[in-house]
Amino acid sequence: MDIDSIIESVKNYEGVTRKKPIREVVSLLNEVDRVSGKTYISFGDDASAIRLGDGKLLLIAADGIWGRLMEADPYWAGYCSVLVNVNDIAAMGGKPIGMVNVLSVKDKETCRKVMEGVRKGVEKFGVPMVGGHVHPDTPYNALDVSITGLVSEDAIITSCDAKPGDKIIIGIDLDGRQHPSFPLNWDTTSHKEPELVRAQIKIMEEIASKRLLTAGKDISNPGTLGTLGMLLEASNVGATVELEKIPKKKGIKWEDWLRLYPGAGFVLTAKQENVKECISLLESVNITSTVAGEIIDEKKLYITFDDEKRTLFDFEKDIIMGIKEETQKSGGE
Repeated sequence: MDIDSIIESVKNYEGVTRKKPIREVVSLLNEVDRVSGKTYISFGDDASAIRLGDGKLLLIAADGIWGRLMEADPYWAGYCSVLVNVNDIAAMGGKPIGMVNVLSVKDKETCRKVMEGVRKGVEKFGVPMVGGHVHPDTPYNALDVSITGLVSEDAIITSCDAKPGDKIIIGIDLDGRQHPSFPLNWDTTSHKEPELVRAQIKIMEEIASKRLLTAGKDISNPGTLGTLGMLLEASNVGATVELEKIPKKKGIKWEDWLRLYPGAGFVLTAKQENVKECISLLESVNITSTVAGEIIDEKKLYITFDDEKRTLFDFEKDIIMGIKEETQKSGGE
């Protein structure tokens, strides 16, 4: 394994680089996210959170399905639109409630395939699709889905609360395959019974309720290390990660594995005393989990292999999303 080629493949991966415009988009909405006085978390996390009162938070997330996936396999795009949104709520320790979508299609056959995939995802994850909007005559195909969830304010898992000394837990369901239509997806759910798939979401609620984590994110388009990088940005910290400690399926190259989007995968941080219980809970639902590194104060993400150590991201100059801790939480009631 060439550690330098791995660094280049992750840093230049489209799943990472296409996150850069987020900072500019967010800057155009500066402060309007807080006009109600009820915003707890806005930009930069897996879901935003609004205070409902009585210690409850409404989680709101939205995902636009990558155009490359829509063109490769509309059915799988529909299925994944459910998966990715449910995972966003799970990553925050919340209970998914319901979804709506915006579907833009240029032909009826694509519409049918997308909605068949959505239906399958709803049946698998048990979260209803309750409404939305259809553009039946666009010159392109696009799918966007939004989801809501609920979580207690004292149990929410954020991206911005990792602290130096925290251990980094990486959990990935290794029982999967690269999807034949879109090899960047590590499919861990389509072949499993709904009971196990839903248990993998539910376990994050339990971990959150036990306050076992300091921070967390679901592994998404930027891959394992890119997702960790977004968490580090939000928390305004750095980390050291040992590559060989990351759970990995045998037979897949590191350059590919680190860019894959797993159906069930999380990057989490926890205090040492909570690590064992957290890993035990994750592995009870088939999510292989290990301590792969530690949070550090220096604003860099280092990766090591054998006796070699390299800088993957230097957050004094590198940007993934470019959203720091101060833009995450607000005051209010």
